[in-house]
Amino acid sequence: MSNFKEHGFLPRDESFLAFNERVLDWAKRKDVPLLERLRYLCIVSSNLDEFFEVRMALHLRAVHHHDNKALYSSHSFIKLSELAHHLVDEQYALYNEELLPDFSSKGIRLLSHGERNLAQKKWVKQYFDHEVKPLLVPVGLDPAHPFPTVANKSLNFIVRLSGADAFGRENEIAIVKVPRVLPRIIKVPEKIVGKKNYFVALSSVIRAHLSDLFPGRHVGQFSQFRVTRDSELAVDEEDVQNLRTALRQGLEQRQFGQAVRLEVSSGCSQDLYNFLLKQFQLPITALYRVHGPVNLVRLNQLIDLVDEPALLFKPYKPSFPRAYISSESIFKQLKKKDILIHQPFESFSAVLAFLREAVNDPDVLAIKQTIYRTGSDSELMDLLREAVRRGKEVTAVVELKARFDEEANINWSERLESIGAQVVYGVVGLKTHAKMLLVTRKEGRKLVRYAHLCTGNYNSRTAKLYTDISMLTADHKVTSDVEQVFIHLAGQSPLLKLHHLLVAPFHLHDQLIGFVNAVAASALHGQRGRIVLKMNSLTDERLAKSLMDASQAGVLIDVIVRGACILSAQVPDQTDNIKVRSIVGRFLEHSRVFYFSSGESEHLYLSSADWMNRNMLRRVEIAWPVLDPHLRQRLIDECLLAYLGDTEDAWSLKANGKYEKTSLGQDKITHSAQQALMRRYEAKK
Repeated sequence: MSNFKEHGFLPRDESFLAFNERVLDWAKRKDVPLLERLRYLCIVSSNLDEFFEVRMALHLRAVHHHDNKALYSSHSFIKLSELAHHLVDEQYALYNEELLPDFSSKGIRLLSHGERNLAQKKWVKQYFDHEVKPLLVPVGLDPAHPFPTVANKSLNFIVRLSGADAFGRENEIAIVKVPRVLPRIIKVPEKIVGKKNYFVALSSVIRAHLSDLFPGRHVGQFSQFRVTRDSELAVDEEDVQNLRTALRQGLEQRQFGQAVRLEVSSGCSQDLYNFLLKQFQLPITALYRVHGPVNLVRLNQLIDLVDEPALLFKPYKPSFPRAYISSESIFKQLKKKDILIHQPFESFSAVLAFLREAVNDPDVLAIKQTIYRTGSDSELMDLLREAVRRGKEVTAVVELKARFDEEANINWSERLESIGAQVVYGVVGLKTHAKMLLVTRKEGRKLVRYAHLCTGNYNSRTAKLYTDISMLTADHKVTSDVEQVFIHLAGQSPLLKLHHLLVAPFHLHDQLIGFVNAVAASALHGQRGRIVLKMNSLTDERLAKSLMDASQAGVLIDVIVRGACILSAQVPDQTDNIKVRSIVGRFLEHSRVFYFSSGESEHLYLSSADWMNRNMLRRVEIAWPVLDPHLRQRLIDECLLAYLGDTEDAWSLKANGKYEKTSLGQDKITHSAQQALMRRYEAKK
């Protein structure tokens, strides 16, 4: 593995934690509605959970194996732990010092045991006895009752007891595991508090009644705790007969991987947390003592329980794409022009309308689609099943290894297969991350293809929250390329020469580097060179190095990258001509747009791929050109120029590797790209 510092690259995982600092800034903003501030706090916690489950596990593994490679080592683990501890401390300080008081001022209170009056305590006791206690199984530790298996991210309590058990033994330590089925936030009923928005946390309910679980014993020290585990699925695809069965078995074990983080209450005694660290084989740096609930993510339930619209963002209703005439056949429209949909500013329902028309059209013979993250409840998947029932040939390329969506995708694959759809799982050793939908229609004596390509997932829920670009096209060369990719995925046959699509892991990586190098070569010959890139992450070393070389050749480069970025910016004699900015707004930036210009030449590609090594070499990804000059200009205006002019939600990467909020322009007026697009496309009442 190459030396990052030697090439001036920034540490990838530190960059990801810095991104979460930018997300946390939204939770700090006073101009953001209160429940939305809590939501951003929860998002940071959710992101940190995944970071520990996936990324931090690699660094801790290096500690256990005394491995000191450049990226994963004891040093990197300690450095990331310091940054993570700082971020967690910021979260809980914000939660306790700002959000809870602000909620209280709005009449929304999360009552601790000491704050409850007699009537409230009586109701909590009844709730504990009837709803909670029957599901709890306290385990006293002794040779016959070893430390129980604790599931990933589950809520638990550790208790120190005094006195003897029923057999006269003084087993001091007990563990109480809390089932996931219990709600973490409970609303106190109206008969107890009237119309007030009063709530209690499940952890507080259990804490107040721990002694009820150990009759005849005295409860001394105790603490809630939560352990985060390595959640990567280790399945050797080349050594299994049935990938779906192997993944189902792997999912059962995911909850019990190697521990990577231990969270306890701030008041947890040293004896108790040292006991837990020893059980989970964790160093002291993996311990997080928190001033509040050990799982802030579950505070999302409070957002759902509080019925106060004024404390939420004003609901946004996207418009149906103006270029898509709902009263006219989409197939007829696509013969005239391609259609772009800028989600979520324009509605994903147009994509469903395209598929729905295909399902209901008797002339449509076949539908092929890739499935990465559709969710467990999906109208799109129901439409595919209806297409099978109507006798159409349906092929679904289902990615079983879509992280944390494996179970939903396995279930969908089984439901599709059960009614006769052709389900395939892509290429062994690669994730199928490309987003494609192909419809084949009989028109007279010809078979005509129509395609939908997208930078994001076929998921109706996230389509309301993520920015993405969808494209509908009947272009013969593009649809022919899409057909070839489906043939490759289903039959494992060699991928033939394509007209327009760039496909990873075959030629996307080299072609992107080729585009960068071509612009650099033009700049060296005196032509104006310009590169503007928008993506989620930039962590591939070869691509980053090509941009640095292009910068030194005189190419002006702007990178709009949401999360992790190893590319430095504005470093003298290295990246003078590179500017990197991150947009963190109401919606999660997810679209990938790549623009290359030199002289009279101009290319714009949309893609399912980020500029990451895994996307280029270990996934099936696509990038496709936008050939219509009007649509290309629209993308330049909406996805690139608008975001380069953002002064409200933008952060700029400085030469020292730190991000700073972008300063106002000369007009001293803030500009938000997302807000402007919302105003442009919001459905008229």
